[in-house]
Amino acid sequence: MRNFKITEFACKCCGQTHMEDSFLDKIDAARDIAGVPFSINSGYRCEAHNKNVGSTSGNHPAGRAADISATDSATRMKILRGLIMAGFNRIGVHPQFIHADNMDEIGRPKVCWFY
Repeated sequence: MRNFKITEFACKCCGQTHMEDSFLDKIDAARDIAGVPFSINSGYRCEAHNKNVGSTSGNHPAGRAADISATDSATRMKILRGLIMAGFNRIGVHPQFIHADNMDEIGRPKVCWFY
């Protein structure tokens, strides 16, 4: 990875970093395209941490998701553009972050949602 250290994706409770290589390659490419730093709020989550934050989704525990800090509209647009151009198929937009994952890529439509 050119733009990240693996520790940026570490679980907040246990420090594990079981991220999938294909996800890391894609988010690294998205960062290059966006041209702005990506501050990772949440990457890998162990099952306990995922449950503790109230998530039932398996994308963070699978090492195929990250939440990227995005608190202003100009940065949000650059990050979204980078993610879409890098090929992410699932993007969630929150006022404070953007969720990106590449779960269920084959045969599934691209989706975007708001929190």
